[in-house]
Amino acid sequence: MQEAAPRLGEPFLFYAKGDCELQVKVSVFGGSQPREGSKPYADARALGEVLARRGHTVLTGGYMGTMEAVSRGAAEAGGHVIGVTCDEIGRYHGRSANPWVREERRCPTLLERLRVLIEGSDAAIALPGGPGTLAEIALTWNLMIVGSLASRPLVLVGDGWQRVWSEFYAQLSDYSPPAQRGLITFAGTAPEAADMLGPSRG
Repeated sequence: MQEAAPRLGEPFLFYAKGDCELQVKVSVFGGSQPREGSKPYADARALGEVLARRGHTVLTGGYMGTMEAVSRGAAEAGGHVIGVTCDEIGRYHGRSANPWVREERRCPTLLERLRVLIEGSDAAIALPGGPGTLAEIALTWNLMIVGSLASRPLVLVGDGWQRVWSEFYAQLSDYSPPAQRGLITFAGTAPEAADMLGPSRG
């Protein structure tokens, strides 16, 4: 795969030999709080559907909330859904993978789960969320900074994340030079984030 460094807001295109587009594995990060009937749940479900219809494999944390909604949207659109779960979280809230997961990858620890979610994808989209989502974003970003992870799209969705990062840059600007900032892209909505991965196959 050949990779370029796109400017903020421009699509990332994935190519193979002969300029045929590849199927992309997309990890979607997001909070566990959204429930069916809420706008965040509907937005996440729609994102899963769009990604699946474009031929992408979707990876989620495998449980409830955003993870369930994205899994549901992708599965109902005929896509392949990989749910990355772990024993530690299972013991914490006593839940199993949501019913729309087609392939469960069970890890023993939360740290291993993070590794599989991050390293197993070609791109990552972060919907609104809390500490867990923030950890997923920060770890993906830092691994790309130090070169442990090949550069790939990391798209943060919504005004909330953009405000958080703007404040971070403003208060601690000496600690994140422009080259590092360029590894993160912002999208206003989930459909915009999906569009940044490039056009659908075929």
